[in-house]
Amino acid sequence: MNKKQLQTEQTKKKLADASKALFVQKGYKATSIEDIVSATGSSKGNIYYHFKSKQGLFLYLIDEWDREWEESWAAKEHLYNTSTEKIYGLAEQLIMDDMNHPLTKAADEFFTGENKENDIEERISLMLKRHIQFNKQLIERGIENGEFNPSNVDNLAIILESTIIGLSQMSRGMEFEQALALYRQAASVFLHGIAKDK
Repeated sequence: MNKKQLQTEQTKKKLADASKALFVQKGYKATSIEDIVSATGSSKGNIYYHFKSKQGLFLYLIDEWDREWEESWAAKEHLYNTSTEKIYGLAEQLIMDDMNHPLTKAADEFFTGENKENDIEERISLMLKRHIQFNKQLIERGIENGEFNPSNVDNLAIILESTIIGLSQMSRGMEFEQALALYRQAASVFLHGIAKDK
């Protein structure tokens, strides 16, 4: 990375950090570009140069959150010996992250709110594909280890991601222990189903 690229990244980080505090405090919708200009001391033009829009700026923060989550998972994944244990561990990390991350409320507004610009929709689609790929690798390892029945891994990865997204929405407002129990049960249903053995 050359000096100019480094300066650009540092400026983006500074703008993003100041904006994050606003999104946490006011929420996504109530935070305006004018608020961001005021908090950062930057011009509108500079913000648009680096992020193109408020949506682009917020998605940058979501990407950072994703990277932090992946680093946190990578640091503890070795604690789980099997793919089954990893899915339960994944459920626990997801609920801890969802309930404790300062951007959770603003992210709910962002993803369920206004129409997204085309480039933002594409970036969200890429993020979902990364999540599904992560799920797919986890499931494939379980099949290779003989823990899971061979099945359509692509479908299972999408089902797992859909379950995670749904849990994130449905657990809002729950007490932590109730939400944790819900996530654990969802992991169990994904792994074992609910039909009685015959």
